[in-house]
Amino acid sequence: MEQSKSQSRLKVAVIGIGSMGRNHARVYAEMDSVKLVALADPQEKPLYTLAGRYQARAYVDYREMLAKEALDIVSVAVPTNLHREVAEEVIRRGVHLLVEKPLTLTVEEGQQVIELAGRRGIKLGVGHIERFNPVVAALKQRLEEGLLGRVLQITIRRVGPYPERIRDVGVFLDLATHDIDIMSYLTGAEVTRVSAESARVFHARHEDIAVGVLRFANGIIGVLIENWLSPTKVRDAVINGERGMLVADFLTQDLYFYENDYTPSNWGGLQVFRGMVEGNMVRYKLNRDEPLRLELEAFVRAVRDDAPFLVSGEDGLRAIRLAEQLAACAANNA
Repeated sequence: MEQSKSQSRLKVAVIGIGSMGRNHARVYAEMDSVKLVALADPQEKPLYTLAGRYQARAYVDYREMLAKEALDIVSVAVPTNLHREVAEEVIRRGVHLLVEKPLTLTVEEGQQVIELAGRRGIKLGVGHIERFNPVVAALKQRLEEGLLGRVLQITIRRVGPYPERIRDVGVFLDLATHDIDIMSYLTGAEVTRVSAESARVFHARHEDIAVGVLRFANGIIGVLIENWLSPTKVRDAVINGERGMLVADFLTQDLYFYENDYTPSNWGGLQVFRGMVEGNMVRYKLNRDEPLRLELEAFVRAVRDDAPFLVSGEDGLRAIRLAEQLAACAANNA
């Protein structure tokens, strides 16, 4: 008996097998709901090695792959300056696609991709992977429950060593787009004002250190700290509210709540250092999982069930637009 659509495995492929593309291929190959049938990349040696590992067909030209394979889903993980070109070709072939962030190099390109996908009835997702990080999901839940009361400030750090894979963009587009999307998701509000500073220290053409400030319509202040100059990798967030503070580590998926409370002390000097509102601390137990796996599983479900995906093309476009505004602001301040 022929399998129904809900039981059949969707055919998927990956275009671009750099750092993220290899991980897309690995996760797809481990999923029961899809079959990884093809990979495309102009670098022949790593391409054939990876294709052999997953028993997938290899294509040096992604256009040839799209012409020959009957695909349901494609992950686009090429350099950012190629996102529009590749995405539009995938859409024209009638294949649903998940594009690694940022959606495109510019807002104009992103708008073109979104409009083409809409006209062709193609599901377009953007790989803002932190949306699928269990600690971000837990943050969203706690904030919606009102744990902090009124939220006042969100500070996110995303710093680490220089990544050799990044050549075509700076930290605003590569790193800050992650945190812009996280803040927009957590606050549920539009940005009304931005301010930024940046510098180019080692990168040949783009900023490699930056600080940005976002003012949201609901009064929340967002602070972004981004660089490729730190010897260790840090990905964390601190959210301050009327009732306390949430601290999240995106790498370890740890989440802490520090409660505001009046704590009297007989030693006046101690109050100066401890403050007047230090209360209990709670460490939440989370079910840890790989964000990329959760992201790809969610996109597959969205395609199979014709349901919305958590990160839309419009979400990706908003992150690019705000990153561009931050970069322009920093340039004006230079």
